[in-house]
Amino acid sequence: MPKTRRPAPAKVRQAVANQWQAHVGYAARLTPEQLAEPSKLTGWDVKTLVGHVAFTVHTVLARAAEPVSGEQAEVYDWLTATPTASAAVDAGTRELVADGVVLADEVAEAEKLMARYGDEDLIAMRFGPMRFDDFLVSRIVEATVHADDLERSTGIEFPHDREALAITVRQLADAMAAKVPGNSVELRVPPFAAVQCVAGPRHTRGTPPNVVEMAPRTWIRLAAGRMTWAEAMDEALVAASGQRADLKEFLPLMG
Repeated sequence: MPKTRRPAPAKVRQAVANQWQAHVGYAARLTPEQLAEPSKLTGWDVKTLVGHVAFTVHTVLARAAEPVSGEQAEVYDWLTATPTASAAVDAGTRELVADGVVLADEVAEAEKLMARYGDEDLIAMRFGPMRFDDFLVSRIVEATVHADDLERSTGIEFPHDREALAITVRQLADAMAAKVPGNSVELRVPPFAAVQCVAGPRHTRGTPPNVVEMAPRTWIRLAAGRMTWAEAMDEALVAASGQRADLKEFLPLMG
């Protein structure tokens, strides 16, 4: 079963709390006019996007109330299966927004619930039960990807928690290595990640013949389907060298 690295549980808990609180503060500063503007996600205004962040936090409460059954899932399973749940996620988000959900309240309740779980305890998840620390990693990825969605939608910089950003970049890089195993391409996302992927000749020393390098936000946007490979290349956001350094057929990893 493909896997991504497991960050230290204490760092995961602190990072998810910090990123959630950053979302609470960010949302509180948005004006009604800004909330009514279209977001970069088709069919959602900024208010609905903020509501979706609340939805991703609310899942901690909702999943805790469900029975644990089925084959255990890894973070990789969740990352690569997210497009299959898009309709249910959209409906759930709109329902919470219609109910007047308050992001700060959802975060407060989720943080209380976190104390009841050990890192290795299992919690129900859409794609199979997960270890609680892995489930929190999925919440970090959600919070980080949608923070970038908000930043792109409003033009206002999001104050990412550095550890949350690092965990997200590494999870997505590991997912690429797991999805397209090999040693012919080195994917670099400084300062957080460097992995090898894509089948082909293996290098043994020095600089690999095929290298792809980009900034963290660019990698997140490519992996999450917010930007195409062609767009990133046209905007000179990716440095790619070598015959195999074209990753477009493997992206996005999630949706």
